[in-house]
Amino acid sequence: MTMKLIYGGIICLVLLLVVAGCTQPAAPAATPAPTAVETAVPTTVATTATQVQSSTPGPTQTLPAVWGIDVQVASNGEAIDPQVITTFRGGKGLNVIPEIDITLTRSDGIVETGQMIQPLFVGKTISLAGTAGNNDRAEVWAVTPQGDRVKIFDGYIPFRSYN
Repeated sequence: MTMKLIYGGIICLVLLLVVAGCTQPAAPAATPAPTAVETAVPTTVATTATQVQSSTPGPTQTLPAVWGIDVQVASNGEAIDPQVITTFRGGKGLNVIPEIDITLTRSDGIVETGQMIQPLFVGKTISLAGTAGNNDRAEVWAVTPQGDRVKIFDGYIPFRSYN
């Protein structure tokens, strides 16, 4: 009698695992699946450039709903080591968007760039050196599976905000 309960319990657990694994929504049929390439490249890369660009924020675009992602850009508010932190907040494009590019135009004219690449996950961050001024401009670009760059955020990042 106890062996029937043990085998029955094991079968129930296996069925629950199979059902739980099959509940993830399928990718849309119109979107080609990206090919996975294993490389030894770090997942977060930060570089510095000294080219001066326009400091006026421009218009942004919206990704298609099936590729939608959300990012948060904020300053750490520390005067000793000011940083502008870009945080990935998730979205339907979590497994589809291969790369997110960040460009920070500081108030002293220096341009900092960074990049988030797959694997993306909620809470993934990249930190770029900012200034203690209130006119550091951040631009966030998402690269679509076709290779197009879409500007999803463009704005000034206040050094400190008191809500």
